[in-house]
Order: sequence, then structure tokens, then C-alpha cells
Amino acid sequence: MNPTIELLNSHRSIRKYTDQKIPRELLLELIRAGQSAATSNHVQAYSVIHVVNPENREKIAALAGGQAYIASCSDFLVFCADMKRSTEAAERAGADVIRGMTEQLVVASVDTALMAQNVAIAAESEGLGLCYIGGIRNNPAEISELLRLPEHVYPVFGMCLGYPDQNPEVKPRLPTETILKEDYYQDAQDEAQVASFDKTMSKYYMARTGNNKETSWSEQLKPLFTSKLRPHMKDFLQKQGFKML
Repeated sequence: MNPTIELLNSHRSIRKYTDQKIPRELLLELIRAGQSAATSNHVQAYSVIHVVNPENREKIAALAGGQAYIASCSDFLVFCADMKRSTEAAERAGADVIRGMTEQLVVASVDTALMAQNVAIAAESEGLGLCYIGGIRNNPAEISELLRLPEHVYPVFGMCLGYPDQNPEVKPRLPTETILKEDYYQDAQDEAQVASFDKTMSKYYMARTGNNKETSWSEQLKPLFTSKLRPHMKDFLQKQGFKML
């Protein structure tokens, strides 16, 4: 196993950080590494808000569900899908642009995720820890107002960055044969493989350091599919100019 694959396989979410600050030049290097990610048609449909103001970080922590490490980590980033910059550039070049297409939303969201994952890998290669914050989408309108996000820009997720002050275990993943399909989508073995994975996850949850609980992967999924998760997102995205035409 080469060092890059080993690094990727060692990913953990870090929620406790030391007081050590990330040097500014290192932070910029991480962002530059993020910019090297693949991007659809070179659109680069993302912007990153580096939230420095302590009061704003406290507000975001509350809006994201009371996640205190947003305020305590060295640096907090909000990754935004951004179609404003590119459509306006095309317009200035003489294009009669069409805004609000669903594909534009997909492209911007994918570009943002790829860019952020590059930042994450670069950060871990430097001994930093990180935690993605999907709770940003709990109150996207309020966070967009706080960050002064214009139309055709929306906050996809946040990222805490800092020097780790914990060493959690690596969380198991589904067996590769469950998610890798040859030629066609086949699920004949999925039920048995998921049942086996549930046992793996039950052992992990019981044995891990901190927050031990008696549950399984399938049990953990239940809240995601027994309620309408963030139903406000459709209206919010449409108000931000993503009409999904």
C-alpha cells in the first residue's frame, strides 16, 4: 500500500482540537490544493468563505445544530457552490446566459465537493484533522445572510480544521464488493452483505473510544428515511436562483 492510499484509508472525523493555529501560508496551500481538483468544463463553480470573526463562528455553530467545535477549531471554512462568477463571466463575453438550470446546480455542487475533498486530503497529509459540517444546511438562509452570499451561490457544507486533540478509531466502511458492481447494477448479495456489515458496525460502536452505543449501520440510517430531511432546501435553492429548470 502506497502512502497516499494509506493516508486515505486512515481518515477520521476530528472534533477536538489543540490551541495550535494553522499557519496562514499552510492554509493557503490547502486551498490551492483544493483548486487543483477536477472541475466540470473548468468552470470552478465554488467559493470558500474563511470564517474568522469569532461571533460569526459562534452563530454558525448554533445554526448548525450546536456543534461547538466550529467555534473552537483553528480555522473554519464554508464551501459554497457558486454559479454567479462563471455565468457573469460568460455574460461579459457576450453570451445570452440561461440561469437556474438543474445541471448548473449539479455541476456547482459536484465541483464544490471535489474541491473540498482535495483540501481535506491535503490537510491530513500535513497532520491536521478535519470534520465536515453538513449541519450548515439546517439553516441555510440564515447562514447565507450572515456570510452575505449572493444569488446563484449556496452553502454546501462547512469544514473544521485544526491540529487533532483526539485519536478516534477509523470507522469501518461497507465491503468493497457491496458497492462495486461489474457491468450492471446487481444487488442479489446486498442483503446478506449489509447484515454482515451491521455486525461489524455493532462491534465498532460498542468498542470504540467514547460515545459507545448499542446500534448498527441499518439502525443508524432509520432517522434519515423516516422523516423529510431538510425539506426547506428546495425552496431555499430556488430563492437563491437555482430554479432547477
